[in-house]
Amino acid sequence: MKNCKPILLVEDDDVDAMTVRRAFKELKVTNQLIRSVNGEEALKYLKDQSNEAPCVILLDLNMPKMNGIEFLDFVKSDETLKYIPAIVLTTSNEECDISGSFKHSAAGYIVKPVEYKKFVEAIMTINLYWTLSELPARETGVTNAKYETSSIS
Repeated sequence: MKNCKPILLVEDDDVDAMTVRRAFKELKVTNQLIRSVNGEEALKYLKDQSNEAPCVILLDLNMPKMNGIEFLDFVKSDETLKYIPAIVLTTSNEECDISGSFKHSAAGYIVKPVEYKKFVEAIMTINLYWTLSELPARETGVTNAKYETSSIS
């Protein structure tokens, strides 16, 4: 990723989280990976001004306490958080989940491949896209540089 900002992984499944970490290591993605196990925990991390804002959020949909759609709804309606791109990375290929994610301003939607090699390819694609993508400077007037985003990597 273009910068050294952390990446927030919102994932309740330990095996899936380990697979993401393994793929990052294999692809030499050096951004710190911060994991939250549900939407509530992720919001707590994002609202804590002592934490550096992530350059991107990788978001599972099916989680306890606060699911991915509820999380997106909250984040994308918050003036200080809405500029952080959130990519849904989930096992669901249901049309209602896909359309619901985009309705709530997801930056992308990827169904987790079962085969590890294809999973690494998906993470590589995410990395490449967000390395090349330019994001707008925030217009909120917030001067905390921790919440300025550019692109990942």
